[in-house]
Amino acid sequence: MKERIYCCIDLKSFFASVECVERGLDPFAVNLVVADPDRDRGTICLAVTPAMKALGVRNRCRVFEIPPHISYIMAKPRMRLYVQKSEQIRKIYGQYLCDDDVYAYSIDECFLDITDYVKLYGKAPIELARFLLDEIWRQTGLTAASGVGTNLFLAKVALDIEAKHAKDGIGFLDEARFRERMWHHRPITDIWNVGQGTAKRLARFGIYDLYGVAHTDPALLYREFGVNAEYLIDHAHGREPCTIADIRAYVPRTTSLSRSQILFEDYTASDARLIVREMADALCLELVEKGMATDSISLTVGYSKDMARPSAATRRLSECTNSQKRLVQAFEELYEEIVRPSYPVRRIGIGLLNLVSEENVTISFFTDTEADEREQELLHTVIDLHHKYGKNAVLKGMSLQKKATARERNRMIGGHNGE
Repeated sequence: MKERIYCCIDLKSFFASVECVERGLDPFAVNLVVADPDRDRGTICLAVTPAMKALGVRNRCRVFEIPPHISYIMAKPRMRLYVQKSEQIRKIYGQYLCDDDVYAYSIDECFLDITDYVKLYGKAPIELARFLLDEIWRQTGLTAASGVGTNLFLAKVALDIEAKHAKDGIGFLDEARFRERMWHHRPITDIWNVGQGTAKRLARFGIYDLYGVAHTDPALLYREFGVNAEYLIDHAHGREPCTIADIRAYVPRTTSLSRSQILFEDYTASDARLIVREMADALCLELVEKGMATDSISLTVGYSKDMARPSAATRRLSECTNSQKRLVQAFEELYEEIVRPSYPVRRIGIGLLNLVSEENVTISFFTDTEADEREQELLHTVIDLHHKYGKNAVLKGMSLQKKATARERNRMIGGHNGE
C-alpha cells in the first residue's frame, strides 16, 4: 500500500490576524484581542495576536485576566468575515488540490492529502507545504503554520508541537522520527486527543508520556480505557489507519440536532422558559427542513456561577414526530420538571435525539393527519421566507418580548457578532 503524506495547516491566531490585516496592522507587533466590548469583562477573548501571546496573555482568556499594564485594541467579533476568509483560503487549496483531498477540521485548520501532488508539482512534502503557506500569505496577508506527516495523526502532532519550534513554521514527523522526538515529550496532554482526564488515569499507573503507553501491557490499557485503548496504543506508536477518504465516507449510526446558548445576564426561571420555547421553535424548523423526525429530547439548564449544579434530563416521547407544536410542548413540560425555580438561569441547551427520516415514521391511529399537514405546510413556508429574507423576516410574537434573544441571535454566527 502506498505511503500517504498529509499536511495539516493552521492559520495563526486566525480571528485576531484577520482583524489586524483589515486594519493594515502587523499581528506580530500589535496588541489586539477579539472580544465583544458590549459584554462585561468576564467575556472570553476569542483570539489574541501573537504579540500578546509573547507578553504571556493566553488565548481564550477572559478580558479581566489581561494584565492592566498591557494596552491593546479590542475588536468586536465579526464571524461572517472570518467565515468568508476561511472559504477564501479553502479556495486557495482548491487551486492546487482536488476537493476530495481537503478536509476542514475547523474554521482555521485543514488537513490536506498531498500524496499525489508531491510528484505532480515536483516538490518535496515540506517544500509543497511551504508553497501553500506562501500562497496563503500572498493572497490574504495571513500567516499560517503546517505539520507534515505520514498519517493524519503525525501531521497534527507535527503542527501542534514540532512547527512551534521550527523557524519556517513547518514540522515533520514519520513514525521513526515520532518515536525519537515524541515518545518522551511531556506533558502528554500536548499530544492530540490526550485530555486531562486521560492523563490523570494514566498517571495512576505511573505513565506520563507516550513511551510509557507504548511499553505498557495492552491488557491493562484495555481494562482501563475499553475500546478507546486501541486509539491510545496506535497513537503511542505513531500509527493512524484513518484517511481523509475514510472520514468523508463515514456515516454516523445515530444523528441528533442540538442548540445551546449562554445568556447575557441572569434570567429568572420564568423568563428562561421563553428562551427554551424560542430555541425549541428554531430547532424544530431545522428538523423539518432536514426532513427528519425524533422520538427523544434532551434539556440542560445551567445556573449562575457558584449556584446549583446544572439540571439535565432526557425524555422519550410517546411517538416519533417533527410537529413543532408537540415538540415545543414537550420541552416546556420537561423544563418545568427539572428547573430549580429559586436559582438564576444562565445557560440552556436542548437536543433532538434518535433522528430518523420522516418517511419512516409510523403514523399513530390517534394522529390528526390533516392538522399535521397544515402545520408542515406553514413551517415549510416559514423556512422558505427565512432563506429568502433572513431569519428575522418572520418571527413569533414571543420573540418581540423584552427578554427574548432570538432576534439578536439570528444576526449572529456561532453565538457572536455576524457582521
